[in-house]
Amino acid sequence: MDATVNMDKYVLNIRSAVLIVHNNKVLLHKNVNEEYYALLGGRVQLGESSDNTAIREVKEELGKEIVLNGYCCTVENMFLHKGKEYQEILFVYFGEFVDDDDKKIEETLKNIEGREELEYQWVEIGEFENYDIRPLAVKQVLANGVFPLHVVNDDIRKNEK
Repeated sequence: MDATVNMDKYVLNIRSAVLIVHNNKVLLHKNVNEEYYALLGGRVQLGESSDNTAIREVKEELGKEIVLNGYCCTVENMFLHKGKEYQEILFVYFGEFVDDDDKKIEETLKNIEGREELEYQWVEIGEFENYDIRPLAVKQVLANGVFPLHVVNDDIRKNEK
């Protein structure tokens, strides 16, 4: 069971994600029906640690084994999606593929769970400003280059200030 709580117009999520970096590119997840990119990962299941979630999600979505090799950041991510306010706690790890052949992959990957709308694309870190990557705080974290970091990404209230 996912660590998600739905309350009226609010949703509280606990998610985990992984940054897989190869040749100065990051592997990002994209729904072809949406305009933005996101980190690979998903919801933490009750009783599951966030690091195990990151490993499990990549295995489920891509069929690939990864190893985590560092902690990147924690993002308190608040945003609107389909009329609901989300408050999400996102744990982000650095990782890499275990298999040497997988480490050489540079093409777009497909979801193996049958979700044809999902693609996994490599995006040049130096080109992040040209992409809508969510949460936006991830761009700032990578540009900062200091890890681990805790950031707050409040898309709901940033225009109220």
